[in-house]
Amino acid sequence: MCLATVYKTEKETESVVLKNVSKIRVDGNQVHLFDIMGMEEIVEGVISMADLTGGVVKIECPA
Repeated sequence: MCLATVYKTEKETESVVLKNVSKIRVDGNQVHLFDIMGMEEIVEGVISMADLTGGVVKIECPA
């Protein structure tokens, strides 16, 4: 199973949004993240990078 840690960048500051993410769904400018326990987090922005082998996804948020 491939799980990822999702980071968001706002005003040049990077922070962890959610760990152990198993599913990502994009709906316009909303990125819906789901972890292995079923918790959902919604982030406004766009996916700027996804390293599935390394388990890292980065979201660029509007300023």
